[in-house]
Amino acid sequence: MCGRMAVTLPMDAMAQLFAAAPANNLPDVPNFNVCPTTQVPVVTSDADGDRKLAAMRWGLIPKWYKKPNDGPLLINARAETVLEKPAFREAVQARRALVLCSGFFEWTKDADGGRDPWYITRRDGAPLALAALWQDWTPPDGDTALRTVAALTTGANSAMSAIHHRMPVIVEQSDWPLWLGEAGKGAAPLMRAAPEDTLEWHRVSRSVNSNRAAGPELIETWEPVEVTDT
Repeated sequence: MCGRMAVTLPMDAMAQLFAAAPANNLPDVPNFNVCPTTQVPVVTSDADGDRKLAAMRWGLIPKWYKKPNDGPLLINARAETVLEKPAFREAVQARRALVLCSGFFEWTKDADGGRDPWYITRRDGAPLALAALWQDWTPPDGDTALRTVAALTTGANSAMSAIHHRMPVIVEQSDWPLWLGEAGKGAAPLMRAAPEDTLEWHRVSRSVNSNRAAGPELIETWEPVEVTDT
């Protein structure tokens, strides 16, 4: 996890909130079913501390891949091992970013093995800023580089563990400068689970189990239909 998210806020509002200059390639919003390999909004900061909001492919492609599907789809990086993995260890030092979303989905299983989806958001209603790493990948034929990104995950806090044993690393606003490299080094302590009261969630329709599903009803609270005898 996380393997699916929703982005519902206008990109100009996101740019203003994160004090980032918007690029001209931002994804269309709202998107209530953002899937891996599609474009997601990402904030980066350059050497001068200037932030940019741009789109990146969700699924980091290591520079040694010959083609995008040359190995595992790296949509997430485990915070516990990110400094050891060849695909991530350089990026975590030099190319940190924030993936922006309104919420993300996780699944539990019912007694029959069916997958029940849950939509997870911040309790305070603010957008989620997920710790992430980015990598430019250039195909062997030398075409234009593709900018790709992976979100960091860590062990779930006690509250979140009721849904899943992992959760994305959530960066609070006060820590954005440190994670983006604007406030010096020492960002490793940020790669931790969020406090217990950060998130809330509700059951949503199984319609979102399909990566082709679309529409605001995907994040609405699902109510079971009672069957009565007639």
